Amino acid sequence: MTLLDFARGPALEWAAVIFVVGLFWRIGGLIFLARARPLSRNRRDDLWRGGWRMVWSRFVPNRVFRDRISLQFLAGWVWHVGFFVVLLMFEVHILFFEGLFGLSWPALPNTVILVAAAVTAGLLVMLLIRRATQPVLRAISGFDDYASVVVVLLPLLTGLASYAHLGLAYETMLALHLLSVALLLVWLPFSKLVHVITMLPSRYVMGVKFWRRGVEV
Repeated sequence: MTLLDFARGPALEWAAVIFVVGLFWRIGGLIFLARARPLSRNRRDDLWRGGWRMVWSRFVPNRVFRDRISLQFLAGWVWHVGFFVVLLMFEVHILFFEGLFGLSWPALPNTVILVAAAVTAGLLVMLLIRRATQPVLRAISGFDDYASVVVVLLPLLTGLASYAHLGLAYETMLALHLLSVALLLVWLPFSKLVHVITMLPSRYVMGVKFWRRGVEV
């Protein structure tokens, strides 16, 4: 078995299993925590309103912090959008998803994908350096914060290298790209990257809890 056969076979298969099991484990833990009943009476009855207000209002930074975090906020939005553009709109990726799920959709031109991947990778490197050099960010950052950026960055770099035939032989670079994807799948449920799944539900729950206590969100 070659490295490429291992990467696109057992590595991705086991990574997918771990990814699904890990998500069920994390979501199950959140559901278990949500079972606790409040002991005080609600100060408001329209709890859904507070939940949705929290969901939508947090897409824009509070004006108290806007000047200090505007760069990081904008860069975060751009790299998230860029990553999902590369993931979902690259023709090769679409063919992969079609083979898995039987679904297909139009792809963007390769030039657009390459620009999106390069910009996304550049922003991730910039944010990683900023986290490591800014005293406040460095003080509140742990291993998960740094590792998560690297784990997201690796598929982009290996994908760009394999597409441009840079570095090692194409088959080897493609295998490394698939292995980096497998690493991302394994890492995601057990790290802060799981926020891509839990962000909106957790915001809604937090908004409901604040709203029932009479706190404006």
